[in-house]
Amino acid sequence: MKQSSYSRLFPWQQVEKGQGFFVPCLDLENVRLKGLNEALSQRVFYAKAYPAVRNGLIGVWFYR
Repeated sequence: MKQSSYSRLFPWQQVEKGQGFFVPCLDLENVRLKGLNEALSQRVFYAKAYPAVRNGLIGVWFYR
């Protein structure tokens, strides 16, 4: 199976239901779409993503 270059940035396989992770970025919509597409490619069907601020950094919060 071909591994995406984003699999390191979006650790969907390690995230269980009820957990999430934060990706700091400036282009929120682009990262949100790439993260959700990566979730689908890893067969994570109930992924959600919202813009967020964490520890003073702007980014996207992904969770299941």
